Amino acid sequence: MTGTREGAIGRARSAFSTGQYLDGLRRLVAVPTESQNPASAAELQRYCVETVPSLMEGMGFEPRLSANPLPGRGPALIAERREGAGLPTVLVYGHGDVVRGMEGRWSDGLDPWSVTVRDGKWFGRGTADNKGQHLIAIEALRAVLEERGRLGFNAVLLIETGEEVGSPGLREIVARDCAALRPDVFIGLDGPRQATTVPELRLGCRGGVAFDLRVNLRDRAHHSGHWGGVLADPAVLLAHALASILAEDGRILVEGWTPKEIPDGVRRACASLVFEDLPGLPEPDSWWGEPGLTKAERIFAWTSAVVLAGITGIPDAPANAVQAEARLRMQVRHTVDVAGSAILPALRHHLDARGHHRVEIVPVHEREMFAAARTDPDHPWIQALAESLRRSTGAAPNLVPNSSGGNPSAIFAEELGVPVAWVPNGHAGSNQHAPDEHALEPLLREGLAIMAGVWWDIGEGNHPKPRGR
Repeated sequence: MTGTREGAIGRARSAFSTGQYLDGLRRLVAVPTESQNPASAAELQRYCVETVPSLMEGMGFEPRLSANPLPGRGPALIAERREGAGLPTVLVYGHGDVVRGMEGRWSDGLDPWSVTVRDGKWFGRGTADNKGQHLIAIEALRAVLEERGRLGFNAVLLIETGEEVGSPGLREIVARDCAALRPDVFIGLDGPRQATTVPELRLGCRGGVAFDLRVNLRDRAHHSGHWGGVLADPAVLLAHALASILAEDGRILVEGWTPKEIPDGVRRACASLVFEDLPGLPEPDSWWGEPGLTKAERIFAWTSAVVLAGITGIPDAPANAVQAEARLRMQVRHTVDVAGSAILPALRHHLDARGHHRVEIVPVHEREMFAAARTDPDHPWIQALAESLRRSTGAAPNLVPNSSGGNPSAIFAEELGVPVAWVPNGHAGSNQHAPDEHALEPLLREGLAIMAGVWWDIGEGNHPKPRGR
């Protein structure tokens, strides 16, 4: 069989119009894969062993379960189709776990474990994040196989079940079970687009480092009338330390927290981004943050630091007392241009140099830490994928240098040494971690066409030379 690109895209669209895609999504959503719920271990296992493999029967993939080396954590599914030693190998990623279903908090007639189609929106837990997205990858692979009789490349599908809790054990799974497969490129389907009208490629993520700043001066509070003005106030000391970290206009003042420069390719990518104004989204404060940078550069190419929470005393029932302790939780999000391991040492040096010796820096749980990664927007694989998206939609895609949020990009970039590209098919208003999560019907339909085009183009040889060949 030979077939055509248009034929493959037509088959992918047919999977949508005939209800085949919807039927598959209903089977995926019906499995309550809540990785935040320890009682869901059997459902995570079932998703990898039964649910997804049953949807891929007849596609020539060999599925196997990859056990998580960490106790109590969910497994991964690895499904491999080999077509030739001289062909590129594409690692396709999605995650089968979801956040808690939040039953009883959805709108009338909606159930987190059922797909309900209403006014162009497909409601259900995982429709947007991420079951609906990795099903797009699978159905698009099926469309190319049916049209051409083969893919024209080697494909490895990896579905993990711990993304919503920080992907614990994923690095070990990738190093143990994926490195030997020698993939040439990572393509993940996850996340929302910047604009529903423009296709998108995301090339990594910003990293995140969270920590507490704490001033603990004594074992208990003391009467403010008797001791005010005599005992040091930990909240005041902490406020002065915070003012030395962030200026009144939000500029970061800690040396070593911000990039020395923005790479030219990243700056060009930011300059071409198309944003979409959606109801309910806040308007950026133009006076806040690093001066001279655009909105896109501040979000995707620079460091941000925020106070997530703070406390001294009991805010809802304040007592007339000089408090013993004050504490802030902060988070720094940084690009790959800044080493995450340098954030806390740089802060310690900064505080000590300004006399804030009483301020402790307390790292928090690893769940609040994630590494940064970024593929060069000019990388040949990225350029080939961008051209494929342009051919399928008629619009040049948004090339987002790295996601503003977290994802496991660094694991794949570091362990496999491959370019990382994400093709998101969600939208900013999807309620993906809240009740009434939904996907937009037009984006699901277009996503199937986009990915059928991507798989077809790779199989046609529109890609860089496979490594080691």
